[in-house]
Amino acid sequence: MNKFYSMKNYACSFGRAPTGSYYSVDEMLFDGNRIPKSNPLIIRILIGTFSIVLLFFLFVFIVIPVIYKNSYNLQKALVFLNMVHVPVDFEHPEKYMNGVRNFYLKTDDNVTLGVWHLLPQKLIDYSPEKYDTALSGGEPIILYLHGNSGNRGAGHRIDLYKLLQNQNYHIVAFDYRSYGDSSPIEPSELGVVEDSKTVYKWLKKKAAGLAKIIIWGHSLGTGISSHLVDILESEGERVTGLILESPFNNMKEEIRSYPLAKFFIYLPWFDYFFTEPMYNNGLQFESDKHLLKVSTPILILHAEDDIVIPVALGEKLYKTLQKERPNNLTTLVKFSQSERLGHKYIYKSSLLPSKVNAFVNSSIALERF
Repeated sequence: MNKFYSMKNYACSFGRAPTGSYYSVDEMLFDGNRIPKSNPLIIRILIGTFSIVLLFFLFVFIVIPVIYKNSYNLQKALVFLNMVHVPVDFEHPEKYMNGVRNFYLKTDDNVTLGVWHLLPQKLIDYSPEKYDTALSGGEPIILYLHGNSGNRGAGHRIDLYKLLQNQNYHIVAFDYRSYGDSSPIEPSELGVVEDSKTVYKWLKKKAAGLAKIIIWGHSLGTGISSHLVDILESEGERVTGLILESPFNNMKEEIRSYPLAKFFIYLPWFDYFFTEPMYNNGLQFESDKHLLKVSTPILILHAEDDIVIPVALGEKLYKTLQKERPNNLTTLVKFSQSERLGHKYIYKSSLLPSKVNAFVNSSIALERF
């Protein structure tokens, strides 16, 4: 058969007038005007783009998890965020509040802790030398354990102190090791719990037999305060009450609920690289275990629009405590998302004073029995 074929009918489709010309198959396949060839530049761009995307995914989903798993310092930094500093004149808290003093305590392991003490509103005119004796006057004392980042002088914390001061509570707030003006010593779960215990013991001594101490923890401070109460009760101490503001039930579930974890949560090796190393390094903060056997009354406060620690974790902790310690007081107060209180602005709710006062009064009444 002749290798030439008539292309009269095809010529029109290539923009040629039908002339009766004949084209070989080779001409038809390799004539650039008829069938376009692949563009080498486009291929190189596609390969380059694919390589960049592949490297990005390898870095994010392999390299970062490996680094995190093997870096205890990185794990601590992300849990405590103690590198985040808020400029505060710690020695002159009267710049921010009335009826307040600054002082320092030392732990058994020689850590210096910066502390503020606010008097109840009705005692606000006391002279500084009377602050210690005022603690034995019978007014309830709130020992405040702040969350991660910043220090005891952060704006939202000061606003909470003022609110509680107006309700005639003593407020004692301090900075854990590595925070604020406390000793720049690397924190650990046991370390910050020891710091909290030091301040509690000091308060107990100053208040003598009239101590009505309510421990208030916020965010990470809920994990610290829960661990503290567990230790205190195991040593025979009776804590008047525990308030948990924006709590999580344990660090494992908090990590899985954290917004940044959404990028990694579906990886089959998530726990191996992220939660297990932290538990192995003692960063557990297991409130759902520490509070199972304690008899201390507990009040849980949580905003429904909290995106840092979802309200579901606070609810889960509440249900666990209700089930495991049904004969002890556990109360959950949720704040509507319409109030837009988020993770650290519950103090703005008009409901908070009455809820706190009711809990404190009932806790003191229970302590008498």
